[in-house]
Amino acid sequence: MFFEAFEQVYLFTERGGDVVLSILGIIFLLWFFIIERIAYFSFTHKQVVEDAVSEWEARKERISWEAHQIREDLVARTKMALETNLSTIKMLVGLCPLFGLLGTVTGMIEVFDVMAFLGNGSPRAMASGISKATIPTMAGMVGALTGVFAQSVIQRHINRQKSNIEDKLTFDH
Repeated sequence: MFFEAFEQVYLFTERGGDVVLSILGIIFLLWFFIIERIAYFSFTHKQVVEDAVSEWEARKERISWEAHQIREDLVARTKMALETNLSTIKMLVGLCPLFGLLGTVTGMIEVFDVMAFLGNGSPRAMASGISKATIPTMAGMVGALTGVFAQSVIQRHINRQKSNIEDKLTFDH
């Protein structure tokens, strides 16, 4: 079963050319960072919020300008921890279709080379270049779509957590 799946991936990358390997590498990195964010939310974020709240609650005075600045610092540190690697995820999502386009261009160049060498009467000879033109495009778009979906879920979660941290650090004493 594992070897059949590996063989299908190998054939897919062979038909799509070297650019597909680059796209697969980008998708691997993309999902590495997505899983890292999910792991942070699941295992670490709660403790970061608890630490910020306990530091704020330990203050005797919460009304002065200095106290407001300390609260803003606690909120900002927590928000920065939430948004770590989010820009990297967005960049990798944007790279997927660009590399797909690169594969399209290189595949079409191969088609034109075959046409120049053999003439345009040999569809079988052009088939390899056409698959090298379409498979990277598909791979890049699939990678981008899955990344956009995951990124939007992560962004919604971050936005909810940002408002929660501000609500937990109250001013009254």
